[in-house]
Amino acid sequence: QVQLVESGGGLVQPGGSLRLSCAASGSIFSTHVMSWYRRAPGKERDLVASSSSGGYINYADSAKGRFTISRDNANNTVYLQMNSLKPEDTGVYYCNYWTISDDYWGQGTQVTVSS
Repeated sequence: QVQLVESGGGLVQPGGSLRLSCAASGSIFSTHVMSWYRRAPGKERDLVASSSSGGYINYADSAKGRFTISRDNANNTVYLQMNSLKPEDTGVYYCNYWTISDDYWGQGTQVTVSS
C-alpha cells in the first residue's frame, strides 16, 4: 500500500504561482513514476507532468515552460512548481504513484486561478 497526501492548492490570480506537494508513504519501490494530473471542470483527468525514479521527466504541452516537477527522494515527496498561472490551469490536481504492478492516487487539491 502507498498513501499519497497532496497540499499546496488554493486561489491565485492569473500570472501568480503555486507549489504543490505530494508526500508518499508506505511501500515505495525503487522503480516508480510519480506524476501530477489535473481534472479541469467538466473534463477528463489529464497528465500535467511526470517524474520517474530513473530521472525521466515529461510535461504536457500546456505545462512546458511554466511548470516544474521535482522530487525529494529522501522524503518521498514530489513537487509541482507552477508559475505564470492561467485561468485554464484551474482544476483539481492529483498526485499519482505508478509502478508496473501498482497505481495509487491522492485525494486531490483544488487550484483556482481567477481574478
